Amino acid sequence: MSFFTGMDIAASGLTAQRFRLDIITQNLANVNTTRTPEGGPYQRKTVLFESIPMQNGPNNLPQNFGNILHSNLNMYHTKGVQVSGIVKDDTPMPVVYDPTHPDADIDGYVTMPNVDVVTEMVNMISASRSYEANVTAFNNLKAMNTKALELGK
Repeated sequence: MSFFTGMDIAASGLTAQRFRLDIITQNLANVNTTRTPEGGPYQRKTVLFESIPMQNGPNNLPQNFGNILHSNLNMYHTKGVQVSGIVKDDTPMPVVYDPTHPDADIDGYVTMPNVDVVTEMVNMISASRSYEANVTAFNNLKAMNTKALELGK
């Protein structure tokens, strides 16, 4: 494991959670959007994450205990997290009776976005806490690396 691997992992978490916050903000901004360029009301989006696998060394190493142990330990290590995609939420769109709304159908019903403000706020708090945890991990790793460099003096 390299000197900066932990910092790279924490930085990937920061980037992923910032992107998640951007999507949550987009959902909240469109909570009342009944008309989109694609047609119909805004559809809530969610972010999918996946781990970035760590590359193992060459597999042609001699089969001694140390090499087998090292390859098995590295099997579960990752280089961080990345966004694997953005998916639209397929939950049903709520329908509200408002005959004065410009997007109301002939019966006076308007199809609203499937964005729940409470759910988005909970997700925002979760993403913020995850972001803060990655900042703390990054700062702790930075302090450890600084101390390690001071030992070399």
